[in-house]
Amino acid sequence: MDTAPGPTVTEVGEADILDLAPSLLAYARFYGEDPDPDDLVAMASAFVATGAGTQLLARDGAGEVVGHATVLWSWDTTLGLPLAVMEDLFVRPDARSLGVGRALLVACRALAADRGCRWLQWQTAPDNTVAQRLYDSMGGDRSPWLTYRIPTGPSSS
Repeated sequence: MDTAPGPTVTEVGEADILDLAPSLLAYARFYGEDPDPDDLVAMASAFVATGAGTQLLARDGAGEVVGHATVLWSWDTTLGLPLAVMEDLFVRPDARSLGVGRALLVACRALAADRGCRWLQWQTAPDNTVAQRLYDSMGGDRSPWLTYRIPTGPSSS
């Protein structure tokens, strides 16, 4: 029986941003994007400074970053309640199926409850069946809503 301790999940502070950045880049690349790493560091720094949400780091027993999650604080007008939106949940490929995603999701849910949010909401890609198995096992309900996005500036061809 494996008795290795589970991951340690902590909130990201300014001192953790350089540790967080490679995980953010890996997450973006997982979804086929390739942002400038300096932009990710600047974004994470601004995010921590504004308090618009919380970022979490998961570390293994050796202190290596094995995943992260991002939670945004918002409102749900249809419920008339504050809402926590888990914007990102990423686990390094070599750390998957080791409880990292579950630990991050549990931490996100606890943070949401601590802030008075009755719901934690998130999205995943339709083909991300590994994540869907985790979310289904945690009691997540699939939403009937579709997500759209539109650029706010001139569109490029």
